[in-house]
Order: sequence, then structure tokens, then C-alpha cells
Amino acid sequence: MPRVELRNYRKAQTPLRTLWRLFQYFQHCRVILVCAVISILLYSAATIGASYMMKPLVNVLEASGLAPDAAYAKYIALLVGLAVLYALSALTNYLLNRLMLESCTVILLHLRRELFAKMQKLPIRYFDSNSNGSLMSYYTNDIEATSELLQHSITQMLISVTSLAGTIAMMLILSMKLFAIMVVLGAIVVLLVKATTQISGKSYRAQQKHAAAVNGYIEEMIEGQKDIKVFTHEKEVMAGFYPVNDALCAASTRATTVTNILGPILNNLSHTFYAITCALGVLLLSGEEAGGILIAFLQYIRNFSTRVSQISEQFNSIMLALAGAERIFAVLDTPAEVDEGTVTLECQGREYNWVQADGSRIPLRGDVRFHNVDFAYEADKPVLQDLSLYAKPGQKIAFVGSTGAGKTTITNLINRFYDIQAGSITYDGIDVRDIRKDDLRRSLGMVLQDTHLFTGTVMENIRYGRLDATDDDCIQAAKIANAHYFISHLPQGYDTVLYSDGANLSQGQRQLVAIARAAVSQAPVLILDEATSSIDTRTEKLIEKGLDGLMEGRTVFVIAHRLSTVRHANAILVLEQGRVIERGSHEELLKLKGKYYQLYTNMIELS
Repeated sequence: MPRVELRNYRKAQTPLRTLWRLFQYFQHCRVILVCAVISILLYSAATIGASYMMKPLVNVLEASGLAPDAAYAKYIALLVGLAVLYALSALTNYLLNRLMLESCTVILLHLRRELFAKMQKLPIRYFDSNSNGSLMSYYTNDIEATSELLQHSITQMLISVTSLAGTIAMMLILSMKLFAIMVVLGAIVVLLVKATTQISGKSYRAQQKHAAAVNGYIEEMIEGQKDIKVFTHEKEVMAGFYPVNDALCAASTRATTVTNILGPILNNLSHTFYAITCALGVLLLSGEEAGGILIAFLQYIRNFSTRVSQISEQFNSIMLALAGAERIFAVLDTPAEVDEGTVTLECQGREYNWVQADGSRIPLRGDVRFHNVDFAYEADKPVLQDLSLYAKPGQKIAFVGSTGAGKTTITNLINRFYDIQAGSITYDGIDVRDIRKDDLRRSLGMVLQDTHLFTGTVMENIRYGRLDATDDDCIQAAKIANAHYFISHLPQGYDTVLYSDGANLSQGQRQLVAIARAAVSQAPVLILDEATSSIDTRTEKLIEKGLDGLMEGRTVFVIAHRLSTVRHANAILVLEQGRVIERGSHEELLKLKGKYYQLYTNMIELS
């Protein structure tokens, strides 16, 4: 199925809404946040007060009415006060950074939890439509960008805004005339920052999008390194990598260029504003305290320019981080897998019953029927058309047919990995849409062609089929799957640790472990999707005997390309273009001399 771009189902319309939504996560650390805000206010007050101290210091030096000793004592007192303010600013700066770091880790903890929990609820279609690398970028690039926002950008923005507000207030107190000059000059800065922020916001969103594409491509190519080297496609892989990497480079360059240009412009403007204010201040101010007022005001101009520059820089960082946060929220807003089922599964030993909403019970027998089913992964490309089939309790049903005929799709519809567009599927007479998905899937044991083993011991991987299974249950399941012999000869037996998706086992051994995992689940219905494709014929026959004993009286669905594996099925269904064209036992289908006969005779000829 083709991959498609992740759609944002309820994307935040504006950066402010995304930022507000992110701020709501501070509810998980209210006390820490309150302490951090107090530290920010104290820090801003200390730095603003330290700048204001320049006025009395200058005035003491210029005062003519004070005795030398009194002037000296007052000057020393002011210096001590200035030192105290600087010490307070240093202490509060450390505290606010420490507190914001703690709150950041708490928020990221909850974000990762929500993101991971949400992905457990998303339908299989979602994962089929997005590469693993693209999905991992939410936990790496986007989480890291959000971390930078919470830990540094928001902290610096709060400091800058608070200090800027205090600086403006002190400017008004010192001189309305000089402040009027700053209003005109400040308007120029605000317009400049606004224009660059709009440009950088788009560029940073594009950067995050292209970063996800690069991650997805790299992850896919790394997984396929053996195939790349076998077919010597290194040059072609590089040729495919260059466009996505170049797109990321171009987006990053555009975003960084705006940021780097704005800094020097604002820096030069601050020097210009300083010079203009100094020249006009000499003309506009008069009196004994004129010198102190001008020096203090010039100090505030530097603070004003610094804070405005910091705000503009933080805006760019915030735009980058919000692009990552938007992508995370897009996943959190993606509709989860809908489950409107009311019928549940009741297990008592090996007895299974469907419990309906009214409390009535129906024995689970394994009667599965498709009634005029239509299904398509994409609306204009039907896979199954008006498909009808049945599997009676205890039957072993085999699906055969060419690639793309719809064999695996049928098993995906039985466990509702996908929902059908028309028709119905019944399980013991109950529409599968009325059965809770967890209970439906718990009644089905599956062994897939693409086996996935988790990092952990062999015993833990087998127990994954039923977490309350004992060690004896797991060993018995391994014996049924004919895996006990090779497991016993591993370095630590059942305690041997598997890693990298079972890379320290052969493909056949991995499938044996997967079959043992299905056996220990004791599911009343078993689905084998090319489960024995990597196992030799002798082992396959032993497994079939074990599975026959395990699934006695239960329904088994088998998908296989090797027709020798389905000869003893109760019914063989031949599929072609999403329809059942033949049904019968091995002998009955050979007598028909239809599609199955052609497949079987071709197999004999090839052998």
C-alpha cells in the first residue's frame, strides 16, 4: 500500500493557540512554575534596580553640598546596594533556570506518555501510511525542539518581557521627553521583528517537515542495507537521498538566514538609538540631576535593546519549537481507532463464550462468514469485491492465489485491523463490528510472515502471547511448535537474550518462537500468514501435527504459497482479484482442473 503524508486532523490554527495548549501542561508542575515565576520577577527587579542605581551614583559624584566624608559614605553604601542587587540577580537566575529545567522534564514526561499512548490507540492504517523514521521523528526532533522551547526559549522570553516592561516603566519615571524618542525608535524595531517572525515561522515549519522526511528515508535505507548491497544499489540510494537532504538544507538555510540577519540589524539599531538619545538628551535635560538621569536612561536603552534583541531571537526559536509542537499535537488529535463493540469474551479455562450486552452467552465455536464484502485500502482501488465465504467451526481453511489476490487482506478484516466498506463479517453469528476489538483479537492467535521479536529473553518473547503463562506453559508451547530442541541448545536456553528483532537467531528459528508465542496464547482461532515459509519441510510437518492437536475443534486459517502445506486443509479457497473463484478440498479442486489445478501442476513441473 502506498505511503501517504501524515494529515493534521485538527492542526492548531495559530502559533499562539499551540503555545497556549503547551502552557496547559504546566498544570503538572504548578508549584515549580510558581517558584520559577517568582524567581523571574525577582531577577528582573534586581537587574532593573541595578541599572537605576547609576542615577544616584552619578548624582553623588556631582553633588556639591555634601561633605567629602558623607559623600564617600553614601557612595560606598550605594556600591554595596549595587553588589547586593547583582548577587540577587545571579541567585535568582540560577534558581529560575533550575526550576524551569525541572518543569520541562515533567512536561516532556507527560508529552511522551500521551504521544506513546495515543499511538497505541491509532489504527493499523496509520502505521501503514507513515514510515518508522517519520514516526520516530516525533520522539526525537519534535520532542527535542519542544524541550528547547520549554527549558530555554520560554524562560528567556518571560525574563525579556518582564524586564522590558520594567525598563519601559523606569524610562517613563526618569524622563517623558527621552521616552517619546524611544517610542518612535521602538516602533521601527517592532515592525522589523514582526515581519521577520512571519517569515521564519513558515521556514521553521518546513524545516521540521523535511527533517521528518530525511529521518524516514535514512531509517528505511538502514533497514534495507543487505538488499542494497546485494543488488549494488548504493548509487541509486544516494541519488534518492540527495533531493530530500537538499530540501532540508534549503529549508534550514532559509530559517537560519532570517535569524542571523535580524541579530546584526538590531544590534546596529541599538547603537544608533543610543547615540541619538545621548545627543538629544544633552539638549533636552537640565538641572542638577540631569547627568544621573541621562546615564541611567542610557543604561535602560541598552537594556531595552538587549531585551528586544533577545525577544526577536526567542521568537525564531519559539517558531521552530512550535513547529515541532504542532506536529506532536497533530498526532494527539488524530482520531483513535473507534471501538463501538458491546460483545465481550469470557474465558474459563479452555472454554470461551461471547457475552452480549443483555448478559446472554454464546459459545465461541469459530464460525466465520463473509457476506458480500467490499473492501479497498484506497477508494478507487478495490481489493475485495462482493466476497462471500465461510469457515465452519473446527475447519482448517486455506487461502491460495497470486500475490495481490487479497489473502492477507481477508485475515486483516477478520480481526478488524481495517473496516469493510460494504457487506458484513460474522463471528459465531455476531457481526464483528459488535464485538469489542480487544476481545475479538484476544480470540485470534496470529503468526505473521514478518516475524517480530522483542528485546528480551526467549521465555519473555514466548510469554508475550499470554502474560500470565507460567514457565511450564511456555516450554509446552515451544514443544508444540517444535522450538524446544533448538532453544535448549542456545547458550542460556530459554534465558538467552534476543536483540535487534532476534538477529541472533535464524529466520526459521524466529518463526518457531513466534509460533510458540501463538500456541501459548491458547486462542481458540489461529491465523497462519505464511508462518512456515522459512521452515524446512520436516520441521513444518512436526509443527502441523502440534498445531492440529492444539487447535482441535477450532478454526484455523492458513495462507501459504507452497501448496504442499495446504493439501490437508478441510477447504481450500482460491482467490483471484478479490473474489473466491474455487472452493473445495485438494482432491476436489484437482478434479475441477481449474485455477488450483494449474497452480498445482505448475508447482510439480517446477519441482
